Amino acid sequence: MLPTLLIVDDERATREGLRSALEDDFDIYLASNNSEALFILKNERIELMLTDLRLGGDSGMDLIDEAAKLPSAPIILMMTAYGSVDTAVEAMRRGAFHFVTKPLNLDEVEMLLKRALRSRTLEAENTQLTQQVKKGSSLSRIIGKSPEIKQVTDLIEQIATTRATVLIEGESGTGKEVVANSIHHLSGRPVSKLVVVNCAALSPQLLESELFGHEKGSFTGASQKRIGRFEQADGGTLFLDEIGEIDQATQVKLLRAISERSIERVGSNQPIKVDVRLIAATNRNLKQMVQEGTFREDLYFRLNVVSITMPTLRARPEDIVLMANSFLHEFAEENKRPFKPLSDSALHQLISYSWPGNVRELRTAIEHGVVMSNAEMIEVKHLPRFVQEPQTEIPNSNTSPKSQNQAVAPPNGFNLHQLQETAIRGALAQTEDNRTRAAELLGISRRTLQRKIKELGL
Repeated sequence: MLPTLLIVDDERATREGLRSALEDDFDIYLASNNSEALFILKNERIELMLTDLRLGGDSGMDLIDEAAKLPSAPIILMMTAYGSVDTAVEAMRRGAFHFVTKPLNLDEVEMLLKRALRSRTLEAENTQLTQQVKKGSSLSRIIGKSPEIKQVTDLIEQIATTRATVLIEGESGTGKEVVANSIHHLSGRPVSKLVVVNCAALSPQLLESELFGHEKGSFTGASQKRIGRFEQADGGTLFLDEIGEIDQATQVKLLRAISERSIERVGSNQPIKVDVRLIAATNRNLKQMVQEGTFREDLYFRLNVVSITMPTLRARPEDIVLMANSFLHEFAEENKRPFKPLSDSALHQLISYSWPGNVRELRTAIEHGVVMSNAEMIEVKHLPRFVQEPQTEIPNSNTSPKSQNQAVAPPNGFNLHQLQETAIRGALAQTEDNRTRAAELLGISRRTLQRKIKELGL
């Protein structure tokens, strides 16, 4: 199929002469004034337009302006007998690809038209390639080929360019922040405009100030004005991790911010409009929290416009091999160690383990193996002890019996107090008393872990 060319000139002889010279290489359309040209542009797919500067009572400059507003604007070349540097600059400033003067050199016109077409083709190919690279790099951190993870990546691609609020649910360590990053990077919003807030890490007063900012003197210690995370994320994405940890008062203000797309700094009643794409994540069951009255139902529905549930690692064991191999390369390079593969027995051990800490725990195990191995391969003995030894854990309602190590009841039955104490002591020992990591392994917030430690007198 030949590329389409619209020739606009008020002189019939010029139009017909150009058609005769160019019709072997282009599918030609003719117009004598702006209205005829715009009618053709709006009703046909025109790739190139060659227009005179003066069209009787019309101006070719005006035609350039109108053509540039069209959804699929053509590449424009301006021709005139009244050539001047100023005219050429003005035509190109308005969007013309090039400028030629009459009398026309037909070989030059044909060359310029073909060059313009090649330029448009290369631009389109470059845009497509950039999008493919962007898409690939954005989703590359989500490793796996299982149906469960494929469903997640398909949903990310479908919703990324919208401004719909997204709620990402799933156990701790399943990769919720990675998903939030992927959505943002595919959204078309500025890469630097991804702002992350861990809601569990801040007290209610500090969280309110962190989200909405505050005015100088609005509370004790507010020695200067602070810009909140909503304002920082204006034009971008705000990711609220551990959204289930926010208190009722902050829930009300967050609901208002989402509903009205505006916020008020603490200590001010002046609304500030913000354009923010909101993504929230939680390892808690918000629907159950709504039923218990600890999370507002209206806020839940505002957040849950699009829901992504991250599968547990034990639900997709076929992905463990892919992830383990990726982490082996990553940590070998990071720790300046030669790449070493996993032995068959080590790989079997990884697949049979139930991974309560999910992908985050697998990363830890692989890094441990890379650092500790002094052989040609990574053996079971090089893996962390918690992977080597059988587990005793409280059954998880989201875990199938086939994919977890069952807890064995002691002779006198289970004692919930003792089970909690055992689980917390085990997590603290496993993480060398790192309470943040211990909380992640247990699937609870750091604040909840602190409370449990105090209640149990540990």
